[in-house]
Amino acid sequence: MPHQAIPTPETEEKTSREIAAPWKVIVLNDPVNLMSYVVMVFRKVFGYGEQKATKHMREVHELGKSILWTGDREQAETYVYELQRWRLQTVLERDD
Repeated sequence: MPHQAIPTPETEEKTSREIAAPWKVIVLNDPVNLMSYVVMVFRKVFGYGEQKATKHMREVHELGKSILWTGDREQAETYVYELQRWRLQTVLERDD
């Protein structure tokens, strides 16, 4: 029978803190997608207006990445999944 660690209150608290901490949805630059396409995706996924979507697209293009959204992990994972479905390179990071 494989040995399984029994969760202690300390490890359970740490896990719930990690989940509760804010998470960042970050889109990385790629040489494939057109700028207009990236703006369209940001507008569709986040409901951003033209100016805000363009600002984030420029950050991705000029700085190599942009933080599109920060919040709870479950919603962040949903955004990452959506953006990846649109073929954008997207990562999820804990907001320290």
